[in-house]
Amino acid sequence: MHLSIFKYWKGYSKLTNIKRKSSVLQMKQNRKGKVEYLTFPILEKTGIVRHMFSTRLGGVSGGIYSSMNLSYQRGDERDAVDENYRRIAETLECSVSDIVCSDQTHTTNIRVVDDTDRGKGILYPKDYTDIDGLVTNVKGIVLATFYADCVPLFFVDEKHKAIGLAHSGWRGTVARMGQRMIETMGREYGTKAEDVTAAIGPSICKDCYEVREDVAEAFRDEFHKPGQSDELLYSKGNGKYMLDLWKANEIILLEGGVLPEKLQITDICTCCNPDYLFSHRASHGKRGNLGAFLGLINL
Repeated sequence: MHLSIFKYWKGYSKLTNIKRKSSVLQMKQNRKGKVEYLTFPILEKTGIVRHMFSTRLGGVSGGIYSSMNLSYQRGDERDAVDENYRRIAETLECSVSDIVCSDQTHTTNIRVVDDTDRGKGILYPKDYTDIDGLVTNVKGIVLATFYADCVPLFFVDEKHKAIGLAHSGWRGTVARMGQRMIETMGREYGTKAEDVTAAIGPSICKDCYEVREDVAEAFRDEFHKPGQSDELLYSKGNGKYMLDLWKANEIILLEGGVLPEKLQITDICTCCNPDYLFSHRASHGKRGNLGAFLGLINL
């Protein structure tokens, strides 16, 4: 399903048309006030979480950060980013002080988040580094991770009332970040993989993600079961390959024990929709950051 995209203007009355990779819609577009965002129906059905994946629309940042940039580190004005977070919190019906941010460096390091972490990364400095995954069982806390082509991974354990959110680029994916998240939730909260409802969020698709021979070799080494590497990699010749991160993370989660009926995979590519979502590849690095947010509801 390929729909043309049009730019954001104040006062628009319809949801933005975007390019999707499937005729079966996997993610729902939403708007609250000026903020347009994406959600997974499978996560909404759990009834115990609030979540969203932000778009570029509905913020106050200008230029290459237009308009919903959620990074303080890329050169945007702090006041603009502060206001963007205020709007995100309003959309999620939480406080900015409830949000806890990752500190992403393409690791598989995971932080167990509690009440002492509230507001870190926005209102207060982070007292941790190199954290690409967050887990918690504290109601009211909203976990936040950040993107501009890498893969967001959402985890909800309805049985034990625990959640996880992870950033997984190619390094995190080949190191099986999704599996590490399930293991951590199991150790901390008693989570079993079959209890997990999971989602693989918007990121760069296999038609846009060209990688070098060394990256392809790393995936061939890790995904070595018969036929797996053929599902993930397409050779373009001259040491260049197209890589399917969505499929790789699907394999990891299913091999980790997540049930197929409890897994939803995005149909939206960041690079295919550069006016709607920030994409590092499409913008040649001149961009802001998107955010994934996930929190347990106070029932």
